[in-house]
Amino acid sequence: MISPLEMTLFLLLASVAGVVLFRYLNLPPMLGYLTVGIVVGPHALGLIPDSAGAQNLAEFGVVFLMFSIGLEFSLAKLRSMRRLVFGLGLMQVLGTIAVAVALGFVLERWVHITWQASIALGGAMAMSSTAIVSKMLAERLEIETEHGRNIFGVLLFQDLAVVPLLIVIAAFGSDSKHLVESLGLAAMKIVIALTVLLIVGQRFMTRWFNVVVRRRSQELFTLNLLLVTLGTAFITEKFGLSLALGAFIAGMLIAETPYRHQVEEDIKPFRDVLLGLFFITTGMLLNPRVVVEHPLIVLGFLIGPMLLKLVMITSLSRLFGASPGVAMRTGIGLAQAGEFGFVLLNLILDKHLVDATLLQAILAAMLLSMLAAPFLIQNADRIVLRLSSTEWMQQSLQMTRIATQSLKQSGHVIICGYGRAGQNLARMLEHEGLSYVALDLDPDRVAAAAAAGESVVYGDAGRRESLLAAGIHRAATVAITYANTPSALRVLHNIHELEPTLPVIVRTVDDADLDRLLAAGATEVIPEIVEGSLMLASHTLVLMGVPMRRVVRRVEEMRDERYSLLRGYFHGADDSDDDDGHEQVRLQSVPVDENSDAVGHTLAELGLFGRGVEVTAIRRHGIRGVEPDPATKLRASDIVVLRGLPEALASAEERLLKQRRAGSGAAAA
Repeated sequence: MISPLEMTLFLLLASVAGVVLFRYLNLPPMLGYLTVGIVVGPHALGLIPDSAGAQNLAEFGVVFLMFSIGLEFSLAKLRSMRRLVFGLGLMQVLGTIAVAVALGFVLERWVHITWQASIALGGAMAMSSTAIVSKMLAERLEIETEHGRNIFGVLLFQDLAVVPLLIVIAAFGSDSKHLVESLGLAAMKIVIALTVLLIVGQRFMTRWFNVVVRRRSQELFTLNLLLVTLGTAFITEKFGLSLALGAFIAGMLIAETPYRHQVEEDIKPFRDVLLGLFFITTGMLLNPRVVVEHPLIVLGFLIGPMLLKLVMITSLSRLFGASPGVAMRTGIGLAQAGEFGFVLLNLILDKHLVDATLLQAILAAMLLSMLAAPFLIQNADRIVLRLSSTEWMQQSLQMTRIATQSLKQSGHVIICGYGRAGQNLARMLEHEGLSYVALDLDPDRVAAAAAAGESVVYGDAGRRESLLAAGIHRAATVAITYANTPSALRVLHNIHELEPTLPVIVRTVDDADLDRLLAAGATEVIPEIVEGSLMLASHTLVLMGVPMRRVVRRVEEMRDERYSLLRGYFHGADDSDDDDGHEQVRLQSVPVDENSDAVGHTLAELGLFGRGVEVTAIRRHGIRGVEPDPATKLRASDIVVLRGLPEALASAEERLLKQRRAGSGAAAA
């Protein structure tokens, strides 16, 4: 029997290792926790016993998860999405439960399962994973797309549906003869609890938080937050309801105070750690022998519910006016099981509503469906194109709209993302008389901007077809204006394959992914934190009495040190010298042909250092090397980025492009 300290240390070690591995594979940490629980649990390696203490502690993870959902609960948000939430979401949950009950009656001859158990299992299987889906859609920049909004509308109703499902399943665990009385008593209790907490608590909460905040103690604020969350959960438990319901109500109450965002940040560490422990203990429930001994049952519970939800959600989405492609993407995004399904399964297990072996098979199938979810969402476009006969036509129409917008333009800028940064860039380009084509995935934003006469069109910049339709072969520059590294890397990969010498400017939040983006081919990376610090420094210097001219010069020097492009630029046909008549330093990309005499020679041998020109980067096989060594040997298909004055650039380009002749030696200096 291991001590509590030994168990805690081992769980921490296993959790860190599991999460690191799954993050390395670009999979959600939640799946890492579940896998760790399966491996170290009593049914596999047996390294951690099925401890009641660990189970009780893990319940607090669910409490803080429900509290976070309560913080997100907003009447205004529900009102704006009411058609999707209470239409599509409600029909999906009720439809799944109805099908589960019907199947329960059909299978009652072979498997003893009551109608109460069918409703409980239907509720668990109706859930989808908010954690996995939201992460995947955010990385793919699909949150504001039509199918993204459908998905989040359904997920929001699923989150809300957990509360009544917990109450109903708890009532099912009582004596079946008194089921109606139990449900009626539970309804009465929840009405009383909601009345007391929402009416009295809403008036009290803001005043109490004001008292706490005036003490100006972060420690006191956090302690008070834990007291409110756990205290409200304690009250609902004393009413015979669940801890999770109390936490949900506490979140709703605090969401109406001015301290909502601060609370959300303070509660996050507790929520994530305890929720991770909950997923570990959930994984410990799974007995891998069940999968080995009953593979067909597990496979049936894996494929059956996923296909059911896929078909049902796709059909319901079509009923709500979505196109076939959007409806199928919505179904694919919600086909998997969810974390709240595990919460409901734990309650089903506690109330002994379903046979333990059958529950093990369902648990295994749910875990497998969540493991498959990231791969399904990543390949949703391919799946839809194969299954939908009209999807290729709709995508062709979309590409035609983009091509129509860019057809008459040449030397333009392709703006990827038309948020605030993209719109500000477009304004500046218009003032300079420069043309642009903007691609964005928010249909409302695109419609509003297009109606105003702006050159923006609905399209995914991460797709090769969209870039081709936007005229990438005729464009002068690409600007990626959204701070999302995975999507920016996808865009950079496609640009390199289509137009490797095209300069690309990428916006980021900070310097964390600077090297990855530069290596992927970004010409320049603009971290917002750098610009923010420069503005902060300049305003501080001015307030301290430093002359404005000196401040401007200092900021320009710092920008010159940070941004290589400010020490040179790619020359265009309509460029002219500066106002003083002096030639300006420029940038130039030169591809090295396989027949070039420069192949096999070093940069120093070619005289590309110290003659008024320098090599700022070499792009080779899609990888951008910045500030290469003079001893670097050039290879065929390299792209050399030069910086210097026009005359020196012309001489260097001549040496790089000089064709190999029979018997010739090194390129002439």
